[in-house]
Amino acid sequence: MKLNKETLCVQSGWTPKKGESRILPIYQSTTFKYDTSAQMADLFDLKADGYFYTRLQNPTNDAVAAKIAALEGGVAAMLTSSGQAANFYAIFNICEAGDHFVSSSAIYGGTYNLFSVTMKKLGIEVTFIDPDASEEEIDKAFRPNTKALFGETISNPTCHVTDIRKFADIAHKHGVPFIIDNTFATPVLCRPFEFGADIVTHSTTKYMDGHAMTVGGCIVDSGRFDWSAHADKFPGMTEPDPSYHGLAYSKAFGEKGYIVKATAQLMRDLGSIQAPMNSFLLNIGLETLALRMPKHCENAIKIAQFLSSHPKVAWVNYAGLEKDPYHALAKKQFDGDLPCGVMAFGIKGGREESIKFMDSLKLIAIVTHVADARSCVLHPASHTHRQLSDEQLLEAGIRPDLIRLSVGIENADDLIADLTQAFEKI
Repeated sequence: MKLNKETLCVQSGWTPKKGESRILPIYQSTTFKYDTSAQMADLFDLKADGYFYTRLQNPTNDAVAAKIAALEGGVAAMLTSSGQAANFYAIFNICEAGDHFVSSSAIYGGTYNLFSVTMKKLGIEVTFIDPDASEEEIDKAFRPNTKALFGETISNPTCHVTDIRKFADIAHKHGVPFIIDNTFATPVLCRPFEFGADIVTHSTTKYMDGHAMTVGGCIVDSGRFDWSAHADKFPGMTEPDPSYHGLAYSKAFGEKGYIVKATAQLMRDLGSIQAPMNSFLLNIGLETLALRMPKHCENAIKIAQFLSSHPKVAWVNYAGLEKDPYHALAKKQFDGDLPCGVMAFGIKGGREESIKFMDSLKLIAIVTHVADARSCVLHPASHTHRQLSDEQLLEAGIRPDLIRLSVGIENADDLIADLTQAFEKI
């Protein structure tokens, strides 16, 4: 039976049997018991399914990962300790020293730094492209050793909307998967697999958790990318792995091979696992995700309209506005035509006036976080993206006056009143 997203949010992932807990239990254990040495050996050889050490897999984590996979329409998923870990693992699972990948420049500053600095130290190069560039221009960034194309459904913090179908088609033309971070839209508003994406990542810290209580990430695989058809590009997926007695992931595990490899290799060796308690709290947030996202959007469009008509506002980026350059794309890609509850805007007068405005807010808090139940603001050029040079800021679309506003689920009139009194202070 095909279930709707509201039902999936509440009931998928954990199906209790007779006499079992109705609520997903917290398996707060590092280890799991078996009766014979042979049973444990089969687990280590990936010949049997089961749990033996939480660094690799845990029942609580797997239930929550299965729920996110169901929401995205994927075949398998893996939780990580953070969204940064998810994006790192998603690329590193198919790239090694000497490889290259292409990424949209309109991505979160921490991810930009991960790709351009840290992964470069590992011998993996990235080429950043303007996501609005023509297909021909983006094609020029690809090389024979390119292994992936990466983007964000809605960029943090510029609120650029990626044309998923365009990016997927370009990636597939070059024989590589399209990996997309769907954190801001969530599968409630957008399911990138339906537009051709191959792998989806999330910072579950944001809307999925919804309460700003737990840091986490997730990787979801569509199971559709044919690794065997591009075996020369992806030997790690198609050739024998000596650390597992010559097992080849795409052959042994089929459409789930990518996630099995990420678990068996990367989680085994790097260990960025999400704690079972955090997974339990994440699941509580997921249960109300389908209820919260429409409210975030309802509030956001009211506030975006208010800001766009205010005489002290220089510009607003929110694809829900009819005059926004990504409005038509938003109507095509997002359920309900609205992208999420996050927007970007600038104050007339530049950086100093934007900072003064933020400091004058009373209800809307200045915090590093984004996309939870409480409304908040951030000045990226001074905060999250301050490690970037002026040239990199401009390349990432970060203007000096840019304020990222994350609209929560409070009463919209109260939020507008707070914005109004702050405008009166500048």
